[in-house]
Amino acid sequence: MRYSYADRISIIKVTVMSGEDDILKLLEMLLTAEIFNQNQNLDANDLTPECRELFGVNGTSEVRRPLYVSEGMVRKSLGIGDACQKLQSNPVVSCEEFGQRIHITALEPAARWFIKKGGEGLVEKNPALAYYFENHDPTGISYLSVRAKNPPFEDTKVYLDTKVSRIIGQDEKLRIAMDLVIINAPEEIEQRIEDMVCTNEQKDVISKIQIARLHRDLLFRHRIQEVGKMLFVGPPGTGKTSLALALSHEMHLPIVEVRLSMITSQYLGETSKNIDRIFDFAKKLAPCILFIDEFDFVAKSRVTDDHGAMKRAVNSLLKNIDQVNLVKNGVLLIGATNHPQLLDEAAWRRFDEVVEFGLPTEEMRFEILKNVTSSLNCDCDYRHLAARTEGFTGADLRIMVKEAILAALMDNRDHILGQDIEKGIVAVNNRNSIRHLNWL
Repeated sequence: MRYSYADRISIIKVTVMSGEDDILKLLEMLLTAEIFNQNQNLDANDLTPECRELFGVNGTSEVRRPLYVSEGMVRKSLGIGDACQKLQSNPVVSCEEFGQRIHITALEPAARWFIKKGGEGLVEKNPALAYYFENHDPTGISYLSVRAKNPPFEDTKVYLDTKVSRIIGQDEKLRIAMDLVIINAPEEIEQRIEDMVCTNEQKDVISKIQIARLHRDLLFRHRIQEVGKMLFVGPPGTGKTSLALALSHEMHLPIVEVRLSMITSQYLGETSKNIDRIFDFAKKLAPCILFIDEFDFVAKSRVTDDHGAMKRAVNSLLKNIDQVNLVKNGVLLIGATNHPQLLDEAAWRRFDEVVEFGLPTEEMRFEILKNVTSSLNCDCDYRHLAARTEGFTGADLRIMVKEAILAALMDNRDHILGQDIEKGIVAVNNRNSIRHLNWL
């Protein structure tokens, strides 16, 4: 392929810019290592996720010093090859033979060179660099602000996996609980509070829980411990599970998800023990969220099942709920049910907050539609759509939009038209009609 003169010049410019970006990235890592080694008060949350991967920080928030950088490390972690060659003319960097160790010759000149070459944008995202520049070469960037925006190490899957391994290593009986639950670290959660369309009641409950977490010590001293047991009530698709997951990300808490119907062993005698194991595990993992879906299973079993073992299992569940709370144990308990009418009084009174998840109002449907289509090219009259979709849940609206974009793509378009939305509405109505069929 032949390139024009203008094309060749563009390629050269891109290559040069890429090379300069690589050098800045390398300097960021070298400065981070040097600053971190010199300041013992810095910890894993002062390292960016990229730095943690490069320096092999895993399993524990305690970082082993000294940190160092080698050519092999940056090739494997950052995808930058020939680091020493790229840095050979740099006046503030020294590279040992065969690239085994790369280091800066002096911190202060290297920091000045880094800023002069455009590194300020990287400082704004790197707590360790922000710490140095705030104290030695002020750039107007706040260390505490940068650290607050940096994803916490405790939110990572690698941290959670190590903590879980340590827990089950200390108590083999809890290993069984791992097969009964789904555990997610906050960084794995896709749902975000800011993307949720919540009622005022739901927002008030969230604020109350956040305040309680901030003042756990005060509440404990005053023996106010029955806080942080919430029951989410509403029909399917109204956001109960989504909000529980979003709280995991918002509050930086791992979430342990369990469905009561799944832990009923074929050997009923084990069910009570399984319930005990799950609650014991949550207490040892704390702080965390324990999310119990299908909570109405308690009432069904309690009312209709005469089996003694099942009754003992239900009593075990209620007993465990009594013995766990946010203030004392650091466990935020969330139950969810689609059938509140099945819950008896014994279950109801164990929750200090009952949060309703009703069908979204027209205004809420308007906000949900805007959120769902925010990244799409959509020719939509949101007000008209919100009025037309009365009775739709949030899940229904998402299905409608999904069907609409698929209809557009099948027509070789990425622009959603009114006719695509109509197909989405038909698809949702058909699903709901089938759901309510009586096949008997």
